[in-house]
Amino acid sequence: MSEPIIEQETEGLVHRGQGMASRSRGRSRGRGWLRPLARLASIVALVPVVLTLLYLPSFVHPVSTLMLKDLATFSGYDRRWVPLDEIAPVLAHSVIMSEDGQFCSHHGVDLGELRAVVNDALAGGGTRGASTITMQTVKNLYLWQKPFSTARKVVELPLAVYFDLVMPKRRIMEIYLNIAEWGPGIYGIEAAAQHHFGVPAAKLTRRQAALLAVTLPNPQARNPARPGPGLRRLASLIERRAARAGSYVGCLKSARS
Repeated sequence: MSEPIIEQETEGLVHRGQGMASRSRGRSRGRGWLRPLARLASIVALVPVVLTLLYLPSFVHPVSTLMLKDLATFSGYDRRWVPLDEIAPVLAHSVIMSEDGQFCSHHGVDLGELRAVVNDALAGGGTRGASTITMQTVKNLYLWQKPFSTARKVVELPLAVYFDLVMPKRRIMEIYLNIAEWGPGIYGIEAAAQHHFGVPAAKLTRRQAALLAVTLPNPQARNPARPGPGLRRLASLIERRAARAGSYVGCLKSARS
């Protein structure tokens, strides 16, 4: 074989080797980006896990992501933390009967309701919510609010199961009632009771509690102090259900009662 041919083959091998080395370096750089991203994702995922443990003591008063947004935008808000024992029991009963009838029996996620929603969606029916009070609590504490997204639900479900596993039901309800939005810049039941009815949360009547409960799904558009005919009818239904709540609210009984 002549020397020019040998040189050409040698050069070809060198070029192929350089190409393979270049592609290998490219893949290495790609993998190099993946590692820090994976570490960042792990840290972000650990934040709600750690915060949930920090929120266990009753003297800790968590804030929601909406409150943080209001602070960041200098909007301000009204929230006055109040222990569950200082909230009229009928308010918590009304919220359960309006928002999550199985709150005391499920483990963060109402599997029966979730299954029904999935079946309705597969059958082409209209979409409806399946959020439990626990799911709404973790969403308010840790996740973005709007618009609705499948990605948020995927994160929300395991967080709700973990939250329910770690947190007693009474504490979940206490946190929820103190971070829920009840109007623009109005968070928590004490601020809501004072703002809408001029009374403390401990003095809410059955009617006022029912009106506040049915406001929760859309606090920007619904006003419990000036309800329309539809909201009044819904409140009457919840008022009757709350009066017969019985075992549905058994997990809220304090150790002293």
